[in-house]
Amino acid sequence: MSTLYRTLGWTVALTATLAAVVVSSAMLGPVRIDPVTVSKVVLNLTGLFAYDVSGVEQTIVADVRLPRILLAATVGFSLAAAGTVMQGFFRNPLADPSIIGVSSGAAAGAVAAIAFPALFPAVLASVHVPAFIGALVTAFLVYAIATEGGRTPVATLLLAGVALQAFLGAMISYMMVHSGENLREAVYWMMGRLHRSSWSDIEFALPIALLGVLVLAAYTREMNVLLLGEEDAQALGVNVERTKVVLLVLATVVTAAGVAVAGVIGFVGLVVPHMMRLVVGPDHRILLPTSALAGASFLVLTDTLSRAGPAEVPVGIVTAALGAPFFLFLLKRREVHSL
Repeated sequence: MSTLYRTLGWTVALTATLAAVVVSSAMLGPVRIDPVTVSKVVLNLTGLFAYDVSGVEQTIVADVRLPRILLAATVGFSLAAAGTVMQGFFRNPLADPSIIGVSSGAAAGAVAAIAFPALFPAVLASVHVPAFIGALVTAFLVYAIATEGGRTPVATLLLAGVALQAFLGAMISYMMVHSGENLREAVYWMMGRLHRSSWSDIEFALPIALLGVLVLAAYTREMNVLLLGEEDAQALGVNVERTKVVLLVLATVVTAAGVAVAGVIGFVGLVVPHMMRLVVGPDHRILLPTSALAGASFLVLTDTLSRAGPAEVPVGIVTAALGAPFFLFLLKRREVHSL
């Protein structure tokens, strides 16, 4: 079976799975709503249908549950896609979207906006914008520090990212100590949260995520060749330095879009690409879209679990609680290999 047909087959199957997960999640809550009604509400939102649904059910699904569910799908989509790129970029199975400090940069921007709102003009009143800018500035600084003579060694990039993460971690801790009554909100943001999701969050993150992943899909051949090593990739006609810049910028932007609206959510970008690599193989032409879609379903499921109990738990805690044991299981079975 050709790569194109395999990609289409897996994409269709995982898209159907995501749709089923979204509908199932929208059914659950203090008020149980049957799947037919949920489907009718979703179709009504497209503007192409006008099914008769009670006002209460329409409000619960369209205004309360769907924004949170679709934002979880968007963030999972972003983080898993960026994690796939980072693991291929660094040829390191431990790489994830935060490896060069993007998440720490976003956290620094968000915590600064939460702890010291008076310092930010009205245009930056939303946490999204400072977080997004913080992520991009951090990635730029890491790249600038690691680049010398027109070349960016991957090892230097990694070390610069680790150092900057440590520095930003100290800055975040300092701001949280002085955040006063805003400490609780800052802590919740750092743990990853989706409980205040709105349609405006989706309008901010979804276009960036979709466009970024679509452009990354055009570089999947180059990602495959880079796995052979930079010298071999150069010999096979890949402009290595330009490709590295493009991949780094796109993965950073996609990650920043997800982190800016949901806070720091770990393990999605680390575990999901590994899961899909075991199933579909290392070819990025298949791995990138399948990981992105699987990441969307994974985060919707974990967020559903986070709100299933008597008291809601930040989704970042649930992803870590599920992701860490699974990753250790893969390590025990020697299923995590160098790329």
